[in-house]
Amino acid sequence: MLDITYGEATDAGLRPRNEDATCSFVPRSRREIQTRGWLFALADGVGGLNAGGVASSKAVQVIAEGFAVAEEHTSLSTLLPRLIQHANAIVYDDTLNPQWRHQRMATTVVACALRYDQATIAHVGDSRCYLVRDRHAELLTQDHSWVEEQRRQGLISEVEAEASESRHILTRTLGVERFVAADCTTIALRPRDTLILCSDGLYAKLGGDGMARSVAGHEEDAPAIARDLVCEAIAADASDNATAVVVCVRSVEAMALYRGRPYSRPGT
Repeated sequence: MLDITYGEATDAGLRPRNEDATCSFVPRSRREIQTRGWLFALADGVGGLNAGGVASSKAVQVIAEGFAVAEEHTSLSTLLPRLIQHANAIVYDDTLNPQWRHQRMATTVVACALRYDQATIAHVGDSRCYLVRDRHAELLTQDHSWVEEQRRQGLISEVEAEASESRHILTRTLGVERFVAADCTTIALRPRDTLILCSDGLYAKLGGDGMARSVAGHEEDAPAIARDLVCEAIAADASDNATAVVVCVRSVEAMALYRGRPYSRPGT
């Protein structure tokens, strides 16, 4: 059976408020682990005054509530983009409220759902998900930013992208348009894998190598890894909010499909 540990940590840094938000859905039984799975999400608010914080909190709340009542055995690669679009619609409707009408109210989001031996990651914006495996960190998401689009087209190098003053200009967020498309990917999990959801205030300071070192220093202790990541990021540069959600995989339940229905593989 899929067995994980998880933890999260956040710090406002020198900002007057913390506009990062997180949520989780923790299955309450063995059956729910198999039929619904686990969910973790992180959002990084964008906007003046407290508008960004309202958007990020509302987005993760909508995603978690939707996941909790979704039909059992629903395809995660179908469910997560649908939940993100629903969260986008809710945040967009809030922008029409007179209270926020003259402010930019938007948020990024990255969500990860785990079931059986797979993890599905969906995201909008530049909040990221990393996989740390065998002491190496792999980025599983691609930022929806102007600089990243320039890099993918070969117009600037990766070094130039990291140093660009325009790297925080987003091309896709929740709340700006009525409809938004989330990018989605699914990976096969292995025991001892670690997944890290994080805001730009964290990964911009540590990079993948820093994350891999923190994971290696805390054997499967997800709360300790999360605390260490945030402390290191804030120590390096406290100019932004820094948040990490860490999921450590202890064991997986290898599955196969027969006539569209999952079953445990013999011998697993």
